[in-house]
Order: sequence, then C-alpha cells, then structure tokens
Amino acid sequence: MSVQVTEQLKSLVGTEFYRIEGVPVERGKIREFAMAIQEDNPIFYEEQAAHEAGLPSVPAPLTFSQTINFWNTHGSPVLNFGLDLRYVLHGGQEYEYYKPIFAGDTLNVACRLADVYEKAGSRGGKMLFVVLETEFSNQQGEKVLSSKQILIQTGGVVKREE
Repeated sequence: MSVQVTEQLKSLVGTEFYRIEGVPVERGKIREFAMAIQEDNPIFYEEQAAHEAGLPSVPAPLTFSQTINFWNTHGSPVLNFGLDLRYVLHGGQEYEYYKPIFAGDTLNVACRLADVYEKAGSRGGKMLFVVLETEFSNQQGEKVLSSKQILIQTGGVVKREE
C-alpha cells in the first residue's frame, strides 16, 4: 500500500462517497431475495400472511439492504479508493436496525468514508482498514438502518502458517 494512497484516503474521512435517492422496495424483489436466502416464512412472500402477523405489508428480510449495490452507479469503493483488488478482504459487516422496511417503501441511501487506519499484520505485512458507513432512510425521512462495512487491504500475499 503506498503512503500516498493511505494519506489521501485519510484526508477523505467523513466525506460522503455516494448518495442514492428513491430506491423502490418492491414485493417481487423481496420475494426473490427471500428465495435466494432460503427464507421460508410466508410473511416474506404473501401479503395476507404479513397482515395476519400484524404487519402493514410484506417486510424485507434483514440483509435485503445489500441489494442497494445493484443501484450504485458510483463504482466500487475498492477501485475508487485506489485499493488493489488482489489483496482486499472483506473484514466485516455490521447492521443496526431502527425501523422495519416494507414493500412499498422508498429508500434513500448515503454512504460515507468513516475511517481509515493501519495495523501491522503477522502474515501479510501492513494492513490498511477502510471503514464505510451507510445510512438508509425511508420516504418519510425516518432512519431505518445503518450499516458499517470494513475492507482490509493486506500489504501483500498472506503467507500460510507452517
């Protein structure tokens, strides 16, 4: 990892990376996502089952927010931040839920670069950590979800332990 890329990224901490407005949450897409994750609860498939469970509409499964990546036309943070894809690892993903997301909602999304730091690695050299935070709000402007993603770029090929 070059010192120039690291310092440039550190100078961008707090900067909004992208914003996406007006993402429709469609019942058919919820159904497809539920099928993909092998969710078998009928509330994710049938409006009547959702109503019988006391819900106003079909809810989105918890990790449905990951589908926002299909709406992102701003490019990959890995490439936009000058990271070397050969050495990038997914270091973690966290979610904090405030309100349910339902079919018929419209989401607005803002992603910012939250932190950049380095640590010494024992098997792959110095590691660069890039932390992205994404806020989701609904059509009423209510915050429904926050997520944090950590990308790690190792200093080189990770060596196997003997």
